[in-house]
Amino acid sequence: MGMSAHCQVTGKSPAFGKRVSHSHRRTSRRFNPNIQKKTYYVPSLGRRVTLRVSTNGIKVIDKRGIDAVVAEMLARGEKL
Repeated sequence: MGMSAHCQVTGKSPAFGKRVSHSHRRTSRRFNPNIQKKTYYVPSLGRRVTLRVSTNGIKVIDKRGIDAVVAEMLARGEKL
């Protein structure tokens, strides 16, 4: 994916829409997800992993646990 505004956990990427001015002219804009760089210690791998993750993805990790989330990411072939 490169360094795009893309979450490694949820797969969230930018949404597109229109900016509407006072005169109602429409121009394109993009809604970027709130991407944060977070480092987690992953017991199953025995090392730390830095993820580019949306704030929503952080909540997913908090709820399900880093091990479960990382296992799922590796299963779908995500590079860590």
